[in-house]
Amino acid sequence: MKIAVGSDHAGFETKEKIKKFLEKSGHEVKDFGCYSTDAVDYPDIALLVCEEVRKGVCERGILLDGTGGGMTMTANKIKGIRAVCAYNEMTARYATEHDDCNVFCFGAKMAGDLLAQEMVKLWLTTPFGGDRHQRRLDKVKKIEEMY
Repeated sequence: MKIAVGSDHAGFETKEKIKKFLEKSGHEVKDFGCYSTDAVDYPDIALLVCEEVRKGVCERGILLDGTGGGMTMTANKIKGIRAVCAYNEMTARYATEHDDCNVFCFGAKMAGDLLAQEMVKLWLTTPFGGDRHQRRLDKVKKIEEMY
């Protein structure tokens, strides 16, 4: 799978570790920054990653910042993006099973390395539940088209 990744300065170190984890797992990773711990604005990075997912260049995206909130908020402004902020194994699993999330967000300051890897693994390997979940996502899409 081709996965776009991006972070702000608070998520940089965790992003670098997640990239290695993804590559070891056989995924192709496209990094949209940032490239150091120097301060950057998270909306700029979120837009780059989400555009790649929206256009279909990458199948999925991962965004990291300090808490996960800013990246998630920005990603969900982009039509066609279903971003979820996860903070444990259950929310990571439900991000796919219930929400068919195509951009996965989390806070680098909120999760240690092992939890971060486990959340990403669960997000990537959990199948979408369909059925009642699809019905709800269809309603979300209608709302998105209205605004």
